[in-house]
Formats: sequence, structure tokens, C-alpha cells
Amino acid sequence: MTRAAVFDVDGTLADTNHLHVTAWWEAFRQAGHQVPMHAVHRAVGLPSTDLIAHVLGEDRDTSRDTELSAAHKTLYGQYFDRLPALPDAGRLLERLHDDGWTVVLATSAGGAELGALRRAIDADRAISATASADDVDEGKPAPEPVEHALELAGVPAGRAVFIGDTVWDMRAGTRAGVRCVGLLCGGIPRADLTEAGADVVYDDPAHLLASLADSPLA
Repeated sequence: MTRAAVFDVDGTLADTNHLHVTAWWEAFRQAGHQVPMHAVHRAVGLPSTDLIAHVLGEDRDTSRDTELSAAHKTLYGQYFDRLPALPDAGRLLERLHDDGWTVVLATSAGGAELGALRRAIDADRAISATASADDVDEGKPAPEPVEHALELAGVPAGRAVFIGDTVWDMRAGTRAGVRCVGLLCGGIPRADLTEAGADVVYDDPAHLLASLADSPLA
């Protein structure tokens, strides 16, 4: 039976979390909000509206959410031609594909952003499908993005592993009933990933690739 390896992208396969932090910080600053970068970093991985709520609170002026999201999108778009893949990200996907895994991306990125990320990773032959937050009613930490990825792969939760770098990833994967692998390259502490549901934690894609034989992806 087919097995599925479902991957988050930002902070997991591409070294982009801190670019998102910078873009969001500047978007907030332009809108008159002085927020600490560490608060933004902890919210990266949430859908835009949820990230804004996490940083500014539920009592904010929600009429400005669209403006903030658009500003972040414009600022982050400046990096599209030079988004960096994490070490061995592409090789990891290709190795899993060659080993018989169906590789699916589960990301909130879409359009030009997703295209830029896929160019950076440079492993299109290994990627079978992409589940975007636009395809579901709720983004991470809700399980729907991972569940949609499983539908695209055509496998049950028990035949899948979800790899991500944030607590939102781990919670989404756990709620979807899949085994979760955490990566530290997104900047979230090991203890936080483990508490959120990671079965095992590796440094980055290169570390996971080197440890495949002893990993949930064996």
C-alpha cells in the first residue's frame, strides 16, 4: 500500500521563517503597531488572519486585517527570486519518492509564492500534489490541511507521516491522526515541538535524510 510523506514548506524545506517575520514586522509597523519580532516568530505558520489575531489580539480593529495581509504579501514578495532551500531539502524529497513514498506539500502558500518555493527546493519530480490552506475551511493547527493532503495522496492516516517545524504543524498532524516529525530549522525549540505532538525531532532536512533508516520514514 502507498505511504505518504506530507511536508510543510516554510521553515521545513525552505529557510523562510525569518523572512516572514521581517515582512510581518514591517507590515505591522507600517500600520502603527509596535510588536516584538519574537511574538511574530511564534505565530509564523498560522493563516494570515489567525497570525494577526495571535499577535494583536481578538479585540483589534479587524477591518485592517486585509490591509495587513496585503502589506505582508507585498513585502515578502521582494524575496521571491532568492528564497533559500534548507540543506538537502530537495534530496530528501527525491529520496523518499524513489523509496516509494507519495510526497505531498501542505502549505498556506499559493500562486507565485508557491512557485518560488518549489523553484528553491528544486524537486518537482518528487512532489505528487500540494494541499493549500486555500483548499480548506481552516488552516493549521486545525487538521484539515493534513487531512486534505492525505486525500490527495489516497492514503489513510496510519500510512502517513507529517513533517513540519512549528507547534501548529505538530498539532495539525496529531489531530489528523498521523505520526509527526519535527524539524528545528524553523527556530522553534525541541521541547515545544515534542509537547505539541512530535514523535521525534531532527535538526533540518539534511539531518533527517542522514537518519532515514532510524526514522518514522524508514
